[in-house]
Amino acid sequence: MTSFFLRDRKYVTRSIRILSLSSALIVGAMTAARAQSPDLNTLIDGLQRKYSLMRGLEADFVQVYHGADGRVIRESGHLLLKRPAKARWEYLSPEHKIFVSDGKNVFFYVSGEKSATRSPIKESADPQIPFLFLLGRGNLRRDFSRIEITAEQAVGAGNLVLRLVPKRAPEQFKQLLVEVSPASFEVRRMVIFERSGARMDFLLANVRENAIAADSQFQFVPPQGVTVKRAE
Repeated sequence: MTSFFLRDRKYVTRSIRILSLSSALIVGAMTAARAQSPDLNTLIDGLQRKYSLMRGLEADFVQVYHGADGRVIRESGHLLLKRPAKARWEYLSPEHKIFVSDGKNVFFYVSGEKSATRSPIKESADPQIPFLFLLGRGNLRRDFSRIEITAEQAVGAGNLVLRLVPKRAPEQFKQLLVEVSPASFEVRRMVIFERSGARMDFLLANVRENAIAADSQFQFVPPQGVTVKRAE
């Protein structure tokens, strides 16, 4: 009985030591991770500073729509941005269509259709519009009521994901996720959540910062026989 008690006490003592050592290692790892993770304010300031100075941007993109009904639509193409508030999204797959902002109006056209739409940029609820903040169009702290680092899994290794809740936005928009590289402050992905339950993921690749496209790239010239109508 005594021998069993001694063995049992040794087992308990050894278990406590192992647990203590494990706890110390876990705490140490967590502390190290916190030390390596950038401060939220550092991320916000780095993003604001980087994109406030940027004059233009060129990239390939993949856009994935997740509908509230379970539908998934994947599209891809080429993106051009230019200060101030100019954008050209040329969709190449699965069908060709163009979304163009000349800084004042937004035009949208699907190849083969008889009409295109136009709407003032200030009234546009298109999901591509939030990308204009990449040209310093707005101020993160002023335009968003809450910005926080989330536990959302990043697409790129080492990236962090920020959640941004806009103060004023079209009725459809609920919040944004922005995946950013903490080393370069480069935005690699943006996710837009709509109040309907749908979400739109935009992933950027082959990014060329300060690529300056000609102004003609941001002018919509309707093909022959195509009429331009005001978006409803």
